[in-house]
Amino acid sequence: MLKYFWWFIIVALLLPVASCRKPGNASTAFYYWKTNFNLNRQQAALLKQTGNNAYIHFFDVSWNDQEKRSYPNAVVQLNEIPAGLNIIPVIYITNKTFENIADTAVTTLAVHCNRLINELAAEKKIGYTTVQVDCDWSLSTRGKYFSFLTAFKKLSQKQLEATIRLHQVKFKDRTGIPSVDRGVLMFYNMGKLNAGLHQPNSIYNEEDAGKYIDYLSVYPLKLDIALPLFSWAIHIRDGRVIQVYGKIGRQQLADRSHFKQIEGQANYRATASFFMEGVYVKQNDIFKLEETDGNTLNTAAKQITQHLPKQQHTTIIYYELANIDLSKFNQETITQISARF
Repeated sequence: MLKYFWWFIIVALLLPVASCRKPGNASTAFYYWKTNFNLNRQQAALLKQTGNNAYIHFFDVSWNDQEKRSYPNAVVQLNEIPAGLNIIPVIYITNKTFENIADTAVTTLAVHCNRLINELAAEKKIGYTTVQVDCDWSLSTRGKYFSFLTAFKKLSQKQLEATIRLHQVKFKDRTGIPSVDRGVLMFYNMGKLNAGLHQPNSIYNEEDAGKYIDYLSVYPLKLDIALPLFSWAIHIRDGRVIQVYGKIGRQQLADRSHFKQIEGQANYRATASFFMEGVYVKQNDIFKLEETDGNTLNTAAKQITQHLPKQQHTTIIYYELANIDLSKFNQETITQISARF
């Protein structure tokens, strides 16, 4: 009887510990990256079911070589905005812009960006408290980009986020840490695009992520996490990658009148020359399909949560809503992934 008594005491002591474990404290959000913001019924429903948070790409900033100036590109056309939608404007700035812009023009660029965001938001009476800036800066552009962020923050008086790539986490002493309120770790596009038919998925694979992820524990900026919902087909001709297409997927490549499956479940060889989705396909061209699904996201979430420092709150942003495959990613799947954080 004595051994059962002690077993009971041990279990009783452990129960309060187990019951005190907090569930995941994360919000769910989606990127929307099309230039025409126009949600269909299913997309609007998914947003509402998962918290109504949308990071909408407002515009790009590109560099014009002929005119020697920066200019706004791919400016969003905002159509009907669902009631209660929490919108975070996102702007993407090419690294080439900071390679070419003069030091003295950085503050002016911040002024123009802040003004355009405000104009687009005012058209639809969008109130926003946070802006996200996306730029894959380099060592040579670090100074100008960081100066831009400082100037923009001062002008906008908003919470400011900056996207962070894995290499910028690992080599933080070299690449620098942007002076923003939060970072957003882009946990995808971590492998090299290549023509090797048996190479790991370049959107996400554990091996490539493992080269960087240990450094998360010492990265001093609080991080939200961006995860991929997309898939793409890598177009290969004569052993070389010639293009990547998000609009071409398994449905098109499974067409046996035009393709033959080769060397695994995700590689297809064209049996004739033809046009597909406006793309010229030459006979013997190969398409290597790289996909993400619920299992991919579960693996990614499990890997990253083992290294991400504890923080009061994390936003999980899924890329992206405009082209989401709702047969693979529904409310239940997304909610379960976010709950891991």
